[in-house]
Amino acid sequence: MEIGIDSFASAMYGSEELSSQVAMEQLLDRIVAADQAGLAIFGIGEHHKKEFLDSVPAVILAAAASRTRNIRLTSAVTVLSTSDPVRVFQSFATLDIISKGRAELVVGRGSAIESYPLFGFNLDDYDALFREKLELLLQIRGKEFVTWSGQFRPALQNQPIYPRPVQEKMPVWLGAGGTPQSFVRAGRLGLPLMVAVIGGQTERFRPLIDLYRKSGQEAGFAPEQLKVGLHSPGYVGEDDASAIADYYPGYAELWTKLGRERGWPPVTRRTFDALIEPKGVLVVGGPETVAQKLLRHSEALGGVDRFTFQMDNAGLTHPQLLRSIELIGTKVIPLLKPNTGN
Repeated sequence: MEIGIDSFASAMYGSEELSSQVAMEQLLDRIVAADQAGLAIFGIGEHHKKEFLDSVPAVILAAAASRTRNIRLTSAVTVLSTSDPVRVFQSFATLDIISKGRAELVVGRGSAIESYPLFGFNLDDYDALFREKLELLLQIRGKEFVTWSGQFRPALQNQPIYPRPVQEKMPVWLGAGGTPQSFVRAGRLGLPLMVAVIGGQTERFRPLIDLYRKSGQEAGFAPEQLKVGLHSPGYVGEDDASAIADYYPGYAELWTKLGRERGWPPVTRRTFDALIEPKGVLVVGGPETVAQKLLRHSEALGGVDRFTFQMDNAGLTHPQLLRSIELIGTKVIPLLKPNTGN
């Protein structure tokens, strides 16, 4: 199981709002720390809101590429529905060149919808936009000269698209929430699947992941080609008690605020405690607890190839996040290796 981190490039840590410059420098320092700690992947999301700095993830990842050696660098996710697939490919192909072959993409329709009015797209076309643009992106990845036509973008007639990445087939993962058609689509295309699980019990996604694997195998893809990644909120502390004490206040504040926007109930300590139980979605605790939970999640889902922590959305300070990254590298990953063969 590969272990990594996803970030939304938040400018809010603890009780203070950082300047954009300080928040960005701290984020880059954390990516360097993750590289040095032996983590496999670092992802940057895409949002277009005041509290986040990740509107152009490829730029942040390119800055990180110049300061790291081994860690793979990915979007998490690119909102492909409101992006031009040509420019997306060019940006990440350039990142692949800068990083010497370490770039990846996770593409999705976007759970946050602010990019639709910002770039002039209609939410009524939510799925049609993604379906068409994913088709074009995959065609560009596979061919240097592209002939294509569709509804939402001008046609291409034997058009060469440059630069080409270092990797012969730059990885493109499909990001999914809970919509069955997304799991079927990923399977039929043979794309690795990144599942965002942010509430409830992780094992409830097993039928959807089974649907993905079934769809992929029916389309002719071998089981080893159908990779599954899992993205969830989490944090590793020195022990369970200190991790919970660090994580709960900021988590409760943020998710209660989000709840007011999206119609969810406020977070209470009782609901939080249910989420940190063995089957709950939150991967929060000391290294042993976290390792056991990751293995349990993998078993419940029929095998997980990659797990990424979302840590910077709970009001944690930069030193706390750095220490958590260190613990993941020095404590959690070694505990997983005997069980995963890595």
